[in-house]
Amino acid sequence: MIFPIRDNQPSRSFPVVTVALIAVNVAVFLFEAILDASSLDVFIRRYAMIAESFRASTLITSIFLHGGFLHILGNMWFLWVYGDNVEDRLGKGRYLLFYLASGVAAGLLQLAVNPNSAIPIVGASGAIAGVMGAYLLLYPRAEIKTIIFLLFLIRVVIPALWLLIYWFALQVYSGIYELGRQSNQGGVAWFAHIGGFLAGMALIKILRTREPIGAIRTTGNP
Repeated sequence: MIFPIRDNQPSRSFPVVTVALIAVNVAVFLFEAILDASSLDVFIRRYAMIAESFRASTLITSIFLHGGFLHILGNMWFLWVYGDNVEDRLGKGRYLLFYLASGVAAGLLQLAVNPNSAIPIVGASGAIAGVMGAYLLLYPRAEIKTIIFLLFLIRVVIPALWLLIYWFALQVYSGIYELGRQSNQGGVAWFAHIGGFLAGMALIKILRTREPIGAIRTTGNP
């Protein structure tokens, strides 16, 4: 398992929208946590995306729901690592539009691949995949401090280009491998990741306005 820690790419301003998105996701998750099992089931089925009873509004609401502590922790950490720089290039309003549009594209591809599923789909990972796709095009030479989990932990610095290509290739492989296997059971919505990533790469070409500032090469761990 490969987990990014932080990058070396500076931002011009504080990432207000990224922090606000994290705060909203955490607030919704805390609300989920205080519900009893019956109420939580009703809440999830109302706001999650369910293919067999699809409602367009759930393309948005589903990306603010999460299925557990590790689910939201991983998603919000990835958003924090990659989101500030993409927000910096797009500006606040465009970035929010970009994030939501990536999440919608992610949901639509997952629906297209598995249109009859009764399993609720939740999570911000499709939208965050869009942020990662944009980051790949904007900052391919940025360096990402990364932890690799093997039998022990290894800390390495990996160029964003190779780290994100590896991540995307893993989603494609996993999605193809499990294609047609998730109609009756839960799991990872791999094609939402794929759809979000591709959408992010396309949308950043349309929406970006600001030129980048140079990356900073670090000399080692703090």
